[in-house]
Amino acid sequence: MKVIGIDPGIERTGFAVLEMSGRKMLLLDCGCIKTSGKLPFPTRLNILANDLKSVLKQWKPAAAGLEHIYFSKNVKTAMKVSHARGVIAEVLEEYGIHITEFNPAHIKSAVAGDSKADKLQIRKMLQCTLGIDINQDDTADAIACAICLLTTRT
Repeated sequence: MKVIGIDPGIERTGFAVLEMSGRKMLLLDCGCIKTSGKLPFPTRLNILANDLKSVLKQWKPAAAGLEHIYFSKNVKTAMKVSHARGVIAEVLEEYGIHITEFNPAHIKSAVAGDSKADKLQIRKMLQCTLGIDINQDDTADAIACAICLLTTRT
């Protein structure tokens, strides 16, 4: 089964496409969809939608794991991320991709066995599980979200 994990954001949206082959997880693609803060907000949402559609057309995942928004003290940022998350959900729905939402603690628990794992622990587990070293937090979070989806579906 091929899945996509998504860590939503407006400046950077992490994505990762994984496939289960027997008992082994294979990372097929990962990266960040980036938008410039110099562009009008609706343009940034459009870029996010179009870039995500390109990834979905290329890989045709059967399901998506979408991380819940982690609300911080910055309400303005949380609102923008909420808009981005809405665009992501709409695009996934448009492509008929089933969405499963996970909170950060669930993802951390699935990947590291500890719901309070920090980013370094998550990256170390990704290195052990997939044999990759990811230094970009949004991409690492998306990979972890995809792993969470695969481990909860199988």
